[in-house]
Amino acid sequence: MDIKVITGTMFYYYFVCHRKLWYFSKDITLECTNEKVALGKLLDENSYNRDEKHISIDNAISIDFIRGRDILHEVKKTKSIEEAAIWQVKYYLYYLRKRGAIIESARLDFPLIRETKTVTLEEGDGEKIEHILTQIDDILNRAIPPEAINSKICKSCAYFELCYI
Repeated sequence: MDIKVITGTMFYYYFVCHRKLWYFSKDITLECTNEKVALGKLLDENSYNRDEKHISIDNAISIDFIRGRDILHEVKKTKSIEEAAIWQVKYYLYYLRKRGAIIESARLDFPLIRETKTVTLEEGDGEKIEHILTQIDDILNRAIPPEAINSKICKSCAYFELCYI
């Protein structure tokens, strides 16, 4: 991989939209003007205030918070892109394991609906993550962005106007 560090956000965007991932990797960030992103930041600021938040490791992963010494937490506003969130925290667990820190599980927290989901690395996940990292690297090295995906999630995306208007 020759572009730069692959962040947790990039890993998440890989599952959401390859085009969004490409724009983000080129520092084309439109989230600052998006209402849904602003709501997510507000939720983050006002949830889990007793925990030390935003633990950055190697400028690659930013863990929302770790409770105790053994469970990392990622806070999400909705479950609408749950698969992406699951793989994002699997990437965090994988990344930490590669650096010698063994954390057995992660928890996805959905405070608005008062649900949690426990996530662990399962057999074969490491190989899948390695494959995804190679695919992300390929996307980041493209000269032009991938095609728009035309999904129902596009209408609420910060990049909607860039992709469709």
